[in-house]
Order: sequence, then C-alpha cells, then structure tokens
Amino acid sequence: MIAEPLQWVCAVLGALMVGIAKAGIMGLSLLSVALFTHVFPSKQATGLVLPLLIFGDFVAVLAYRAHTQWRYLWRLMPWTAAGVVLGYVALGHISDQSTRTLIGVIIVSLCVLGYWRRYLTVQAPDAAAPKHWAVAAAIGVVAGFITLIANAAGPLMAIYLVAMRLPKMQFVGTAAVFFMVLNLFKVPFMVKLGLITAQSFEFNLMLAPAVLIGAFAGRWLLIRINQQLFEKLVLAFSAIAGLLLIV
Repeated sequence: MIAEPLQWVCAVLGALMVGIAKAGIMGLSLLSVALFTHVFPSKQATGLVLPLLIFGDFVAVLAYRAHTQWRYLWRLMPWTAAGVVLGYVALGHISDQSTRTLIGVIIVSLCVLGYWRRYLTVQAPDAAAPKHWAVAAAIGVVAGFITLIANAAGPLMAIYLVAMRLPKMQFVGTAAVFFMVLNLFKVPFMVKLGLITAQSFEFNLMLAPAVLIGAFAGRWLLIRINQQLFEKLVLAFSAIAGLLLIV
C-alpha cells in the first residue's frame, strides 16, 4: 500500500494514540480514528484501524487481564454482537459523512449525560450505578453498530464504564477484554466487505511498533494519575472525538 507523507504522519500519530488509548486513556482511540479518516476515505480508514486496535487489545489484555470484571462483559456481549450484525447490514446503505455525523452526535450526547451523571454523583455520593439490563442492552447494540461502521465504540464503552464507577485499573482491564473479543468478531465482516486486505495489513505491520510504544506510554500515564482525573480525561477526550466527527 502506497501512502503519501501526510498519510504516513497521521497514521503513525494515530497508531501511537491507539496504544495510549488501549493501555491508558480510552477516549484517545477515537481521536486516532479521526486522524485516519482525515487522510483516508472513512470506510478505508475503518479497515486500516481495526488491526491496529486488535494489536493494542492484545497488549492491554496481557497487561491488565487480572483486573477484568467479567460480570459487565456478560451483560454487554450478546447485545454488542447484534449491533455488529446491524452495522454490517447498514454499512452499504449509508454515506461516509452521514456515518461520521451520526456517530459524533451520539458520542457528544452521551458525554453530556456522563458529565451530568458525575454532577449528580457529587450531589448524592451514595447513588447507585445504573444496573438495569436495558442500559447494557442499549449500550451494547449501539457500540456494536458504530464499532463496525467506524471503529468508534471506545468513547461509548468508556462512558458506560465511568457510569459503572469502576476503578481505573478495572476499567482498563474490562475494556481490554471487551474490545479484544469484539474486534476479533468484526474481522470476518471487514474482510468480506473488502476493508481489510493483504495490502492494508502490510501497512498495519509497519505501524505496529508505534502502537507498542503508545501502550508503554499509556501504562506509564495510567499509573500516575488519580481516579477523578482519569474519569475527567476519558469523558473530555470522548467529547472532543465526537465533535471532530461532526465537523
């Protein structure tokens, strides 16, 4: 795959962000997607980013697997699989711009709700996290849908885990396993759609070292920030990424 210099610069920066997001601040993952979609067509960018995300997932699972909270995963997985199938059906019928705008609006709206929930938590610290199955169902379906069409489920999952009040290490460990399973599940769909090819995968292999460097940087950062700052950064980066998709 031949890439222009600007495409290489954005791809390397995007790969670094993937690593940081997977091992540290999850909201950065969509900023990486935004970089790729800035210099590649949106659907092609989706196929380029997915193998990088999977590599980052494996690194994160190795680092944080002991912190995984499986009960949250069992709630989400069936609904997320349904969302992936829905996204596969919809991908051929919606334009790149419509896809980006829809995802951006959903993510910004959820960030606003996330900040509102943080405010309510400050006002009532003993309030329980949302436990109803419908919450996990809605998040799962939307996450599956938007992850297939744009690899953009990171901020959505981040907002859900913030709402569940998971400590930062459990947050990252649970998200790592969730996205490893989800992204591997997506691969056959992406190959069938022609979005992952031998040429695109060669490009991914050249970017893999940048993902690894980013993962080390993300882990270094995660260990050194406190829980409140971690949650604020997750929501802030998610909101910025959503706005980038809209504009």
